[in-house]
Amino acid sequence: MATWKALNLQDAASPLMEQLIFFHDHAMLVLILITTLVGFMLSSLFFNSLTNRILLEHQTIETIWTILPAIILIFIALPSLRLLYLLDEVNNPSVTLKAIGRQWYWSYEYSDFTQISFDSYMVSSKDISESEFRLLEVDNRTILPMNTQIRALISAGDVIHSWTVPALGVKADAVPGRLNQISFQINRPGLFYGQCSEICGANHSFMPIVVESTSIKSFLNWISSNSDN
Repeated sequence: MATWKALNLQDAASPLMEQLIFFHDHAMLVLILITTLVGFMLSSLFFNSLTNRILLEHQTIETIWTILPAIILIFIALPSLRLLYLLDEVNNPSVTLKAIGRQWYWSYEYSDFTQISFDSYMVSSKDISESEFRLLEVDNRTILPMNTQIRALISAGDVIHSWTVPALGVKADAVPGRLNQISFQINRPGLFYGQCSEICGANHSFMPIVVESTSIKSFLNWISSNSDN
């Protein structure tokens, strides 16, 4: 999760987030090179006294500074398009999670299992323990198995919400009357925090998301214990 004074992206917990971080670093490298080059040219113009009273145009340099930006844009666009297609790919999911945004909490359903559904509310500040995070802890965490392809179906029951977990690299709008689909795979155990990322009313800031990644065995034990209830 994000910490105080952290300027970088959160540590990746899924292959998709790893690819997003790689693309971010690639784009930042290109931007730094462009900024350095343009800054050097501007500073050289400011601090030298070279003049050329004859030169009015130069076809060669105009051709270069037209083609070069186009090539740079191609180097940014191709990885971006590849990543867009990767984010939309759904590869034979083993578990389907349905998340429904409501004012102001989340409802979850495990469509592959019978009678597994619950609501997830934020824990109030007076009820949290010292080891929990204020405004981020929930009473019912979303349990998901790691190293398993997961499909999430996102919808809403009232207004537009957005189901977002930065460490997993997933963000999908929850729109009433519509199902949005995302796919991801968690590659390590842990707790991953997120929040609604669409302004949805007075308590928009108070509907957090907590995904708990466990082993497949622990996930099946949790499913069986909740099915008995």
